[in-house]
Amino acid sequence: MAGILTRRGLLGRGAALVGCSAAAHPFLSSVTFAAAPGETRLVVLILRGGMDGLDVVRPVGDPAYGAMRPGLLATPGLPLDGFYEMHPALAPLMPLWRAGQLGFAHAVSTPYRDKRSHFDGQDILEAGTGLDVPVPDQRDGWLNRLLQDMPGLHSETAFAIGRDEMKVLSGPAPVLNWSPEAALTLTPQSRLLLERLYHADPLFRDAALEAIDLADLAVPDVTSDRGMALSALVEDGGGNSIRTLAGFAAERLFNDTRIAAFTLGGWDTHRRQDKSLPKALEQLSDAILTLKTGLGPVWDKTAVIAMTEFGRTARENGSQGTDHGTGGAMVLAGGAVRGGRVLGRWPGLDEADLYDRRDLMPTGDVREYAAWAMHSAFGIDRSTLERAVFPGLILGADPGVLL
Repeated sequence: MAGILTRRGLLGRGAALVGCSAAAHPFLSSVTFAAAPGETRLVVLILRGGMDGLDVVRPVGDPAYGAMRPGLLATPGLPLDGFYEMHPALAPLMPLWRAGQLGFAHAVSTPYRDKRSHFDGQDILEAGTGLDVPVPDQRDGWLNRLLQDMPGLHSETAFAIGRDEMKVLSGPAPVLNWSPEAALTLTPQSRLLLERLYHADPLFRDAALEAIDLADLAVPDVTSDRGMALSALVEDGGGNSIRTLAGFAAERLFNDTRIAAFTLGGWDTHRRQDKSLPKALEQLSDAILTLKTGLGPVWDKTAVIAMTEFGRTARENGSQGTDHGTGGAMVLAGGAVRGGRVLGRWPGLDEADLYDRRDLMPTGDVREYAAWAMHSAFGIDRSTLERAVFPGLILGADPGVLL
């Protein structure tokens, strides 16, 4: 796999020769795939920017909560269990909650503490090493280490089309990368010309032809009710890149792919959180519901895990937003999820209970919930998860993330 980085560079330059273009967009993302044995599908969503778990899953039953966030609570939440309420922008997902296909884990974090840097926090989240500082020479992410320990793994050689690197799936195990903004179209004559042009240079030839083959997979299957419903949902989005991204992921997961990962941005809410957070939550809802539509009956075998690099401050700031914090929340969705509940031990919001007297105190590790999900989904044994996938993690009792 030593040629991956070279392929990426060559693909970026070679694609320009044959009409490949990627639009410059602040939310540009690639989706990463891997084929694996078994029937369970796992989708990992990285929510870049630091999602405010205290607003997404509101602990209204805590007496200290209301006084900390008077401005952010102007719009009532959606009752969940008598203690927590869900942000109203997630209303489209309420049927999933009622069906037991949506849940949350609260007061969770990575081991990252104090510096509160997006870049470092995301590196640590995707590396999954258990350290509270990034490791400069860390070459693989925790999902790739999972694939390295899975028997029967099969996929094409890894390469990337797009700009947003998924470090969580970086590493020697083979994966595929695709971006909806990469438009690559060739006539049969142009393809033949390309093959002849690079015939003597297999690196250029293989990289470009793999890009063409992967782009062909973006054509939706409209021969079934499921495929037509997915195609209509994506088209109704009017160019909505999140629906395009999730729709492509769903189509691949419905077939041979078993693991997919992509990112959603827009979670850094320092100012006017009441305006910016709903937009990000609408994108999250769109992604989850597009996956559900596109997966059809396979949705019952699917687990979606959405995680972020850190939470945000317990108190709202003077700009009607929140600043970088520590403890936050995870979102769990899918027919394979044991939903309809909020997991985790609530630490309380009294000042003495806060981390550094400003943040929600973490009582759980995001890696632990992800590890138990992978244990249930793929039968990965506990020792492998603690030793290889998440080095140094000590798994506690199984919280029953999946059915």
